[in-house]
Amino acid sequence: MSGYLPLTFIEKKLMDLGNALFFSMSDSVLKLPTCVVNILEADELGQLWFLIPRPSQMIYAFDESFPVKLDFFRKGSEFYVKILGKAFLVNDPEEINSVACLDESTRQKVRKNEIFLTKVHISHAEYVEKAPAQVSTKIILNQIKNKIYSLFQLSQTGESLGYRKIPAEVKYGSLATFLN
Repeated sequence: MSGYLPLTFIEKKLMDLGNALFFSMSDSVLKLPTCVVNILEADELGQLWFLIPRPSQMIYAFDESFPVKLDFFRKGSEFYVKILGKAFLVNDPEEINSVACLDESTRQKVRKNEIFLTKVHISHAEYVEKAPAQVSTKIILNQIKNKIYSLFQLSQTGESLGYRKIPAEVKYGSLATFLN
């Protein structure tokens, strides 16, 4: 089911999962290696903040902004989230000082380029719930209700309240064939 999800919903799910695999989707010859990142903060602008371990090259050898994919998952969790967006390597001292989620020792490491502070602006999200063991009537009725709301576009009332929405794809395991 394609549509939009509220940014607050996505942020909550990402903070619940906490860790992600970071993939640089850049076409440049030198790109950041794939690594596991721990999300520090998700702000109201749709940006995710985290630290990346320093590779052997200097920060100036990499593009300052590039497309990325983040796969958020946790063993035993009933869902996972995939994020596509644009990453920015933060190396401006004023911007480093303005990030509230960093303590002073981490700020010093970022200034010395021992680790990279990175922010990712979310452009697309894919939220997937794993298939439940049993399909209950309540789940099926909720799916039908959501489908009807999306057909009549009654779910746009949140937009008038000033909520930011992110383009998203939502999948519900074995129920995906039921809805199509």
